[in-house]
Amino acid sequence: MESIKLHYDVPGDDFTRAGAASGDVKRTLKQLGISPSVIRNVAVAMYEGEINMVIHAGGGEIDVEIDENKISMTLSDHGPGIENVELAMKEGYSTAPDNIRCLGFGAGMGLPNIKKYTDDFVIETEVGVGTTLRLKVNIT
Repeated sequence: MESIKLHYDVPGDDFTRAGAASGDVKRTLKQLGISPSVIRNVAVAMYEGEINMVIHAGGGEIDVEIDENKISMTLSDHGPGIENVELAMKEGYSTAPDNIRCLGFGAGMGLPNIKKYTDDFVIETEVGVGTTLRLKVNIT
């Protein structure tokens, strides 16, 4: 299989469109006959990253590459960056404001879930510059 490359722009502060990229990738993986467990892992990880972009970073970009062995995802934003990655990785820790929590988001499970549902998880972040997540889910 030739690799498939997909690109998505994620708008900031737009909860009506949040999840559109992960939904599209999920549909694409189903059409390719990828196993449901791999699809679930990709969809959860991407959705969590997408929501984080909407809540914290004013949006961003997602690039996905699908090949015969893995799905690679790069989620990049130009938001505030993550001040304390170790703290941000703790389940339940959140910097989401109250108005976001009232919408049912910001429970502090985004980054922990991304790590849980991926086979490779790298955070590159710089305060005041932005954050890039490099994620991989193995197919085989």
